Amino acid sequence: MMNSSRITFFLLIVLLSVFPFNLLKAQDYYGSSYSHKRVSLGLTFSPNVSWLRYGNRATVDKKAEIGYGYGLLADFSLAENYAFSTGFLINNLKASSELGPDYASTTYDLQYVEIPFGLKLKSSQRYFRSYYGQFGFTGGIKMSADKTVESEEKVDLGSAAKVFRLALQIGGGIEWQLDHNLRMMTGLTFNNGFKQVLRDGNAKNSYLAFNFGIFF
Repeated sequence: MMNSSRITFFLLIVLLSVFPFNLLKAQDYYGSSYSHKRVSLGLTFSPNVSWLRYGNRATVDKKAEIGYGYGLLADFSLAENYAFSTGFLINNLKASSELGPDYASTTYDLQYVEIPFGLKLKSSQRYFRSYYGQFGFTGGIKMSADKTVESEEKVDLGSAAKVFRLALQIGGGIEWQLDHNLRMMTGLTFNNGFKQVLRDGNAKNSYLAFNFGIFF
């Protein structure tokens, strides 16, 4: 009888120990946060609004145009709330300008292969979402560069468009946890070129991108 009571007491202790542990595991599974991954790869599509900058030249009439970018993204986790962010993007930038009364209005189409690299800072995840800020640089190599003067046909810019594009980039947004291994990213990025891209007028360019991405 004494042995039976001890066995019953021991089983009760085991059940009480295991039950809360299983309950915590269930709450974590159905909770609003998941453990971070060491490496996350994703796809992105980013419409942008781009414009040219001519320094202090007040006679230039400038107009922003709409372009787009797409490609791959990669986040390498450094800690739970920090990651090194990079990728491989095809970026199409478009802008118009008129250098003065003696010049016709010209629209420029510039396409680059770009590699962004920077630091992503993320908040703790709550209610299946986290907020992030991002700061870094982008380096680009020209794939093509064309111009259209008013209603004429497109003309290849050739050496009139410089080969390399370098820029400072800052942005932020929200990451939405869709599943354990699936996140959606929405955000804004301001990209400010600090190297001339066109020889005419020594123009630099900047753009504002609306970022949409899926991380797997």
